[in-house]
Amino acid sequence: MIHQVCTEFFRELLENAEKSLNDMFVRTYGMLYMQNSDVFQDLFTELKRYYTGGNVNLEEMLNDFWARLLERMFQLINPQYHFTEDYLECVSKYIDQLKPFGDVPRKLKVQVTRAFIAARTFVQGLTVGREVANRVSKVSPTPGCIRALMKMLYCPYCRGLPTVKPCNNYCLNVMKGCLANQADLDTEWNLFIDAMLLVAERLEGPFNIESVMDPIDVKISEAIMNMQENSMQVSAKVFQGCGQPKPAPALRSSRSVPENFSTRFRPYNPEERPTTAAGTSLDRLVTDIKEKLKLSKKFWSTLPYTICKDERVTAGTSNEEDCWNGHTKARYLPEIMNDGLTNQINNPEVDVDITRPDTFIRQQIMALRVMTNKLKNAYNGNDVNFQDTSDETSGSGSGSGCTDDICPTEFDFITTEAPPVDSDRREVDSSANQSNQSPLALFIVCIVLVLQRQWR
Repeated sequence: MIHQVCTEFFRELLENAEKSLNDMFVRTYGMLYMQNSDVFQDLFTELKRYYTGGNVNLEEMLNDFWARLLERMFQLINPQYHFTEDYLECVSKYIDQLKPFGDVPRKLKVQVTRAFIAARTFVQGLTVGREVANRVSKVSPTPGCIRALMKMLYCPYCRGLPTVKPCNNYCLNVMKGCLANQADLDTEWNLFIDAMLLVAERLEGPFNIESVMDPIDVKISEAIMNMQENSMQVSAKVFQGCGQPKPAPALRSSRSVPENFSTRFRPYNPEERPTTAAGTSLDRLVTDIKEKLKLSKKFWSTLPYTICKDERVTAGTSNEEDCWNGHTKARYLPEIMNDGLTNQINNPEVDVDITRPDTFIRQQIMALRVMTNKLKNAYNGNDVNFQDTSDETSGSGSGSGCTDDICPTEFDFITTEAPPVDSDRREVDSSANQSNQSPLALFIVCIVLVLQRQWR
């Protein structure tokens, strides 16, 4: 499944980026890094939590990372002083004014937030699309649909025409009546696919998470080097603003590491950095997914045609005279109905109540609409909130344009419950249910096979 491949790719990318940074910093900075590695571990923990649906504000999290790194480094470059928690908090307030890490934090914040927003939303979109397709495939046909299927598939046997298959156009009217509600998904589905393709283009271009995460170790190392080179100016301005700190105890001063600090913190050779996400690249992955997404456009409106062109179901378009038309072996004369529920009012083959749209399918339409809105936000680089899958409770965030009491999340629509059975579907008696098992089974198998073939 495409969503599984994509999810595994992004997770491997994060894991490899973390391992790359750890290996690089251990070799470059030695014990100094190991004593402060928790700052970097927390960074990747929060990135992973965000990607898996956690309620994480990326900008605030990145600001906190640089503030913590500044506090740690400020202590390392000034080991002769003792700093209280309050003093270090004062130090962190000077990060925007002093820019001790140069322009790296600002650039990295923009790149990371846009890339992670796009990647997470894209994978969530793949999940929603798969779930909508799976849920809709389980919607049971109405009694009118079952009767029409019986007539189309089994009445030829009663008329002594066991080898005659249904006419193609006859099959189309039956399927358009049976799949009238499903066809109404088409408009919102196409908008959803278009939004997915737009985000995919972002992933290939400026929001490419691979190009952001692959060199993140080098970028952070450059920021650290910039801090070291400007340590005297930074310290002087901090002392001026926060006050002169107290000298450290003699014991601590004797164990200070300013000499090792300057020799160990050196530029790292990026050629030594290991590669990430072995086996594929984001460009190849997104290109493959885009092709599959394009194939699934207009899926619901073309579903009757896909089913009826199957030679196991109909006689095909080449045998318009020698096919079962619902009454005898002859051409099928009625016109083909248009798509959608409202166009089935005069369907000659299936009794369709156009005043009663399927509630469950309407819920899936709304789920697609919500997801499309979030994809558009992600395309513009705006954060979107999802259910927090990192724990058992739902998280909240910004960017959805909805409040909890007005607009549920997409997961509220894609329920794991079986679709509700309408009252008219209960009217089929037990004997009819038993006799209709074969056409019903064939109908469902056909839909499921087409779904699986299109949404992989």
